[in-house]
Amino acid sequence: MTITIVCDVLGKENNGTTIAAMNLIRSLQERGHTVRVVCSDPERAGKEGFYVVPQMNLGPLNGYVAKNGVALSRPDRNILEAALNGADHVHIMIPFALGVEAAKLARNKDLPLTAGFHCQAENFTGHIFLKDVALASRITYRVFYRTLYRYCDLIHYPSQFICDTFEAVVGPTPHRVISNGVHRSFRPEAVEKPEGLRKRFVVLFTGRYSPEKSHDVLIDAVALSRHREEIQLIFAGAGPRRDALIRRAQKRGIPMPIMKFFDRKTLIDVINCADLYVHPAEIEIEAISCLEAIACGKVPLIADSPRSATRYFALTERNLFHYNDPRNLAEKLDWWLEHPQERKACSERYLGYAEQFDFTRCMDRMEEMIIEAGERHREK
Repeated sequence: MTITIVCDVLGKENNGTTIAAMNLIRSLQERGHTVRVVCSDPERAGKEGFYVVPQMNLGPLNGYVAKNGVALSRPDRNILEAALNGADHVHIMIPFALGVEAAKLARNKDLPLTAGFHCQAENFTGHIFLKDVALASRITYRVFYRTLYRYCDLIHYPSQFICDTFEAVVGPTPHRVISNGVHRSFRPEAVEKPEGLRKRFVVLFTGRYSPEKSHDVLIDAVALSRHREEIQLIFAGAGPRRDALIRRAQKRGIPMPIMKFFDRKTLIDVINCADLYVHPAEIEIEAISCLEAIACGKVPLIADSPRSATRYFALTERNLFHYNDPRNLAEKLDWWLEHPQERKACSERYLGYAEQFDFTRCMDRMEEMIIEAGERHREK
């Protein structure tokens, strides 16, 4: 089968959407499919299977978008035509300009169409200072539905949470709930802490340095901890709030967090040498980063935010803390650090839990969804 995947955002694998897209692309190729990719990443120009459109010029906002580590795509009808001609299926990653235009063209060509749900409303409204305005989120979801998702033969939701959230606004949709999956390379390994960290509690959080990830809450919690001088935070990631987080850590007087984007191999080592994984994000569709830590046997401590799917990964109340509440997080953090035997027992429970998110199994289901969408389309 020839499958065209349309990615409004595709660059370095430093954000969830790009990682999900590249994982799907590689998996479909490994299964023998011909995959065409439409994106605006200039580094992929000329590479086999890539159809590169121009990047969107947002004038004075270009710097802000670049600071977020992404570039938005500007639709080019001729390039989209070339990418869709002769294709058997079209899959859209996010409901932005390029994806919307590709969906129109797919309908004109009567091609089966699926789309992933990788953009929470707050991921958009947060950039226009409306993250906490419920009406803005509802309007955003209705626009997403009107411009893209109502035309899909099937929609891919990475979690039941985001499926329920979207359908509460737009009504029932044809869909499949499939995790983006955790690669099998994320597994427990015996990794020694670096020399300078052997006498410290290493607390890890993996996530972009953006407001909805709530790094501030974790910094403030460490400042309130009984072990504040013994805790070494590691923020694995990158993003526009890096300098703000450094200033906050300095102001709170805690040991400076280690802040770096790690490649997969190094990240696995970092996870395995951590004592605890904390996920304070207030807004999250699935949080593969948390699942990666769980797959390595780390005990998670997760914000109970009603706008985050990650809270459903908690096996006990001790794995949850009140979102945006540094004092409650500090109490839970101290308990886990002071009870290593309970931490070990919880780790063993989580290893079995992580098996349901096996990457190969999830990619098998994605392939099945695409095939089923084609059958549904033909039946119409």
